[in-house]
Amino acid sequence: MLAILVSALIAVLVTWVVTTTARHLLLVRKLQRLLPKFGTVPSVPVLGNTFLYRKDPTPPGIFATFFGFHRRYGDDLITQSLFNQPVLQVTSAPVVEQVLNAKTVKKSIIYEFMKPWLNEGLITALGKKWAQRRRIITPAFHFKILEEFLDIFNRRSEDFVGKLRTRVGKGDFNIYEDVTLCTLDIISESAMGVKINAQDNPDSPYVKAVKEMSNIIFRRLFSMMREYKIFFHLQKAAQRQKAALAVLHSFTDSVIVTRKTQLESEQAREATQQKLEETDIYGKRKMTLLELLLNVSVDGHPLSNADIREEVDTFMFAGHDTTTSCISFAAYHIARNPAVQQKLYDEMVQVLGPDFKNTQLTYSNLQELKYLEMTIKEVLRIHPSVPVIGRKSAHDMIIDGSKVPPGIDVAILIYGMHNNPAVFPEPTRFDPERFNEENSSKRHPYAYVPFSAGARNCIGQKYALLEIKATLVKLLGHYRLGACDPANTVRIKTDMTLRPVNGTFVKIVER
Repeated sequence: MLAILVSALIAVLVTWVVTTTARHLLLVRKLQRLLPKFGTVPSVPVLGNTFLYRKDPTPPGIFATFFGFHRRYGDDLITQSLFNQPVLQVTSAPVVEQVLNAKTVKKSIIYEFMKPWLNEGLITALGKKWAQRRRIITPAFHFKILEEFLDIFNRRSEDFVGKLRTRVGKGDFNIYEDVTLCTLDIISESAMGVKINAQDNPDSPYVKAVKEMSNIIFRRLFSMMREYKIFFHLQKAAQRQKAALAVLHSFTDSVIVTRKTQLESEQAREATQQKLEETDIYGKRKMTLLELLLNVSVDGHPLSNADIREEVDTFMFAGHDTTTSCISFAAYHIARNPAVQQKLYDEMVQVLGPDFKNTQLTYSNLQELKYLEMTIKEVLRIHPSVPVIGRKSAHDMIIDGSKVPPGIDVAILIYGMHNNPAVFPEPTRFDPERFNEENSSKRHPYAYVPFSAGARNCIGQKYALLEIKATLVKLLGHYRLGACDPANTVRIKTDMTLRPVNGTFVKIVER
């Protein structure tokens, strides 16, 4: 009896695999007819392109294979995942523009791996909910609000450079971890009004849970069985995720309840408006993202604690990971390019004064640092914080004049776009002058999209750039950066953000 049951199950499984693979292969053929300019990456039945990763299945090997397809087979490609499910992989600016400006889009499956943590926050939400949340949150990034956040940027980046003093003159060290703790301190205080003191307590449960969730997302992103949740729930990673989520959600919930209680008191409301100093863990009051969410209503009803949590969690995730990537890679590239470093230092002296390391940075004086802005743009070209974004075709997605069948995953390879030698000659060469006014005007507007583009572009890009500028000014004001030894040359991998495999190493000496 058992043998008959097993045989029946095997027969059902084989039938499913064959019919699913056949259906996907027919869809691949249809896409080849609709999109004749797209190349097709070699594949085999059932495994699709996944067999191409076998030569180097390590995180950096997977990264190199994934982003290497377009160099061999063309700018825009039809690839195939497990069971030959087709995926469009695009890097040419005109096609990227068409995808990002489609009126109706869905998020691809990679965003599903973020939902256990973020639920349906701004990154993962769709349709009416996304539009409502975008409208609600936009005022939190008005330049007047950003100006007030500079006080936090100044203080936490000063903590950061102070912590680095023990590294002076001691050779290579990995600055990535130090930057991560600094950006966590900054985003928690500016988004929630809470000091988590990550730089003083790097082993706190919350900090460790953030790292754990990021690692799990990476593993799922490149798993052969990523489409099928049941296989994930059979792994130990599912239990680790459950434990990490308990810490993350518990922390955010406790902050929300505390803030809500305070805001229900008229005295606390007056304190918020007058920005009075507090004596507990909450710093000088500002209209943080959390307070904004606690004070708004949708259709006459306040947001629930669950609604608020998903937005706060979204900004805790997106607001520290992306800036960590940019700041640490910026330190790495500046250290390797002494002429760039000197030009940056000279500009800071000219704009901010000779003792600029002790200057209280403002919104206006940071806007005057034009070469610093060009340098940051070049960092985000070579090492974009978000190397790939995903969309899923809807009924109105038109590419090259053809209507793409709904439900097709589209991967926009920002890393591939930014490192395309046809658009950026000698792409591995670090050259901020690529982003002077003259050179920028010659490029297609969608050839460089570090913060995405279109209606769903990054809402926090001005916040991020201001934080990055402030941190780099403090860093370069206190230290001269030196290139790491060849053995510590950066190698990269990705989950939802671009990361160094073993770290971003630099040397520092005091100025």
